[in-house]
Amino acid sequence: MNLASIDIGSNTVILLIAKIEKGNLQVIENRFESPRLGKNLTYGGKILDEKIEKLLNILTDYKKIIETYKCYKTIITATNAMRIAANSDEIISLVKNKLDMNVEIIEGKKEAELSYWGASSTLSQVNSKVVIDIGGGSTEIIYGNNNEILFKNSFQIGVVSLTEEFLRKPPYSEGQIELATEHLKKIFEPISFSIPKKIPTIAVAGTPTTLSCIKQGIEIYDENKIENSTLNNKDMLLLYNKLVRLTPKQILTNYKEIVRGREDVIFAGLLILKYFMELTKLSRIYISCRGLRYGNIIDYITKLK
Repeated sequence: MNLASIDIGSNTVILLIAKIEKGNLQVIENRFESPRLGKNLTYGGKILDEKIEKLLNILTDYKKIIETYKCYKTIITATNAMRIAANSDEIISLVKNKLDMNVEIIEGKKEAELSYWGASSTLSQVNSKVVIDIGGGSTEIIYGNNNEILFKNSFQIGVVSLTEEFLRKPPYSEGQIELATEHLKKIFEPISFSIPKKIPTIAVAGTPTTLSCIKQGIEIYDENKIENSTLNNKDMLLLYNKLVRLTPKQILTNYKEIVRGREDVIFAGLLILKYFMELTKLSRIYISCRGLRYGNIIDYITKLK
């Protein structure tokens, strides 16, 4: 039985097609596009018409792929950009009327929960673990074990929002970086009281996977090389020193297709991940390609049982 899951985020729209065989989720196809619905979007603002048009075009293409694989079920979830936009209901109706596809806007804590179950299989041999999912407009942090979630929260900061608020003019000055870091300290303050230090941690979403590719010198996305790879403190410092001096155009020139669609926000993602590792006293972090879209399928299969 083939299943499809689409994650509509603030920066990207990602398609996963997978099947369950002998209790294991097997990936058939992954697709990634970056319409950046959250561009210049604040709470109560509207997603731009040009972004809506891009979304419709992407979903049209994804629908053709889903039909090719004869998927039994398609699950479409939308996160922070659609949560805060004033015209979300209009967009959902438009997608339904034009494409006959149903989009569900999920709350931040539900997103956190699904991301945890999607990513936690990366360290299935470890009981207690943390998952951090760095999105475009929000960051989900979850602490739990193989049986239950003990803490979950969605923080209103992501790679797009941090870039637009503090990191608009690359290459970045010390002042810009200090202001961004101070903001992260305020946002993530609850973590200090909610999550034990030095717990094995998995990072998901485009920031950690792209940073892993840069570290490994990977030019074409290869899930087998990225999944369960690690970034340690030395890696993070080297990546910081590489990226802080570069403009988005230079990042794209240096690292090519692997950063396309993220070249102007990857440094913000690096700052978020680096600060989180310092806050929780991690010497290394595990990287996973799995997250919300995988969690959607796992959740669906679990409910069927």
